[in-house]
Amino acid sequence: MASRVPLVLLACGSFNPITLQHMRLFELARDHMHQTGQFQVVGGILSPVSDVYGKQGLAPARHRVAMARLALGNSDWVRVDDWESKQADWTETVVTMRHHYNQILEQHQNTAGAPQLKLLCGADFLDTFKVPGLWRDDHVAEVAGRFGVVCVSRGSLQPDRAVHECDTLSRHRSNVFLVREWVSNEISATEVRRALRRGLSVKYLLPDAVIDYIRRHGLYTWESEQRNKGAALRPLAQQGAPPETLSD
Repeated sequence: MASRVPLVLLACGSFNPITLQHMRLFELARDHMHQTGQFQVVGGILSPVSDVYGKQGLAPARHRVAMARLALGNSDWVRVDDWESKQADWTETVVTMRHHYNQILEQHQNTAGAPQLKLLCGADFLDTFKVPGLWRDDHVAEVAGRFGVVCVSRGSLQPDRAVHECDTLSRHRSNVFLVREWVSNEISATEVRRALRRGLSVKYLLPDAVIDYIRRHGLYTWESEQRNKGAALRPLAQQGAPPETLSD
């Protein structure tokens, strides 16, 4: 293992709420990166977005962070970080990556070599890279070129097509790692919220501790789903992209 490159995986998102699928992304990505023979995954970071993101039905960050910590409480390698969630404005993914990489460099300043940092995402996230006007080309280049991306397939989405259709991603395709999920996992946070507000069971979709937390705090009701309704997502408003370009 000494010759392998140490690697930290960073997942950014709403996690509204965190599901078993979100947690599986880390395990699938770690296995894949180990199987390349090039990397040794030494840590994982889950970073919930701030409330300013503006997505409809977005629960307050303090709750999303708390649920994520409950869900990952038994993990010996993935931790939840609340830096992004506490920012006064929406934080671009590349800014969040810079922050965490600087933290990694500080922690390893007296060691031989600091771990690399790569963005962990699902295929739906990778699709957003090709949306005109949503991402700055230099940001895509930095995320994919300087850091790297580990993308796990999801449903019928084809991450290899997303790479092909985005010129910047295609230029850095050697640093984009595509992970195939052979055991289909279609858990959707959107559908979980729908079930919750209709009073339906979500057992085995979320960790029991998260389900208990949601019940105790009265989260994901019909009323809470109206939060931010009709508002433009902060990244769309900031970049001037049309509202239909990002799904929930």
